[in-house]
Amino acid sequence: MKPWTMMETSQTPTDGGAVSLHRRGKEYSIRIDGQELMNSRRHGSEEELARLACQAVADRADCRVLIGGLGMGYTLAAALKHLDSTGTAVVAELIPAVVRWNQNYIGHLADKPLEDERAAVIQGDVAQTIQKSRQAFDAILLDVDNGPEGLTQKENDRLYQPEGLEEARKALRPGGVLAVWSAAKDSRFSKRLKAAGFQVDVHKVRAHLGKGSRHFIWIAKKK
Repeated sequence: MKPWTMMETSQTPTDGGAVSLHRRGKEYSIRIDGQELMNSRRHGSEEELARLACQAVADRADCRVLIGGLGMGYTLAAALKHLDSTGTAVVAELIPAVVRWNQNYIGHLADKPLEDERAAVIQGDVAQTIQKSRQAFDAILLDVDNGPEGLTQKENDRLYQPEGLEEARKALRPGGVLAVWSAAKDSRFSKRLKAAGFQVDVHKVRAHLGKGSRHFIWIAKKK
């Protein structure tokens, strides 16, 4: 098997951790401090996150979707597929290098969604975008870190705690949807969502085309 080649490395703005892009043949990997966050071979559950969320609100005129984290662009590309010509998908990406890598190296993986005129990128923390928004979005998609536990960056925990969930509820329009991707099941998070005023469904999905590891998606509708 071919060895991995590191293409570029950068730092996270918050704690100075090392974020790096790696390639092995046609396969790509993004890692933080050596821990793999995403791989171009496994993106089925990220696409399901977008499908489940956007299908719930796609019939709305001028639908606005906020996506936390650009990753390799798969979630953004899937969201755009489920929005009509009046819809908008806004991505909040904290790490500038990730945006640059999508523009220069890996955009082709998801058919270059950043070039879609309905897509926009905010350089910054999705939590801050949510905090300053009021009834601004029909759906908020959180594909941040490894889910509610914030396994690689503990500052991500605030997104999934009661205060963060309340901010997300305020940022959603009536009947809007908060969709959360996770690498693992978390019954405590389901309880927090319900306590924050959401109607909750949990979906178990595969990492890649109906196979691979199982991931979990919460679809939480604002009451």
